Amino acid sequence: MTGMKSGKANMSTEKYKEIIGLPHHISKSRKPLGKDSYAAQFSPFAALTGYDGIVSESERATVEKTELDEDEKRRISDRLAVIAAHIGDRPAVTVTYFVTDQSKAGGEYVTVKGTVGKFDEFEKILYLTDGSKIRVDDLYDIGGDVITAYLPDEP
Repeated sequence: MTGMKSGKANMSTEKYKEIIGLPHHISKSRKPLGKDSYAAQFSPFAALTGYDGIVSESERATVEKTELDEDEKRRISDRLAVIAAHIGDRPAVTVTYFVTDQSKAGGEYVTVKGTVGKFDEFEKILYLTDGSKIRVDDLYDIGGDVITAYLPDEP
């Protein structure tokens, strides 16, 4: 077997015997690459464009929307009634509500502070002055000074 390996080596060097002894070529018209540029041409590339984004998206956590019981729904309704009665005062509120994820099942709970601009009782939408629209069905909690003033017994 040793003889076969040396036979193959002889065949491959035989092809290049004319150029093996020549000096390394150096271009006269192009300057050589610097070490950083030379190394960069061998660095890994993104063979699967978008793969990292897909992995990040699949790792992103979502939660399921919590269904409120009747007592919690009544509590939210009472708080919205206070806000509706004082809508002209533009009450400041802190609202926690569910935002459905557009890419995957579930979503997240978001808490924002803002000023109520309008409450559409028919469409069941709370409008904040910053342009936010919050569906009443997505509300988890709502609080503020106006609610504390008119519903002092609530936590």
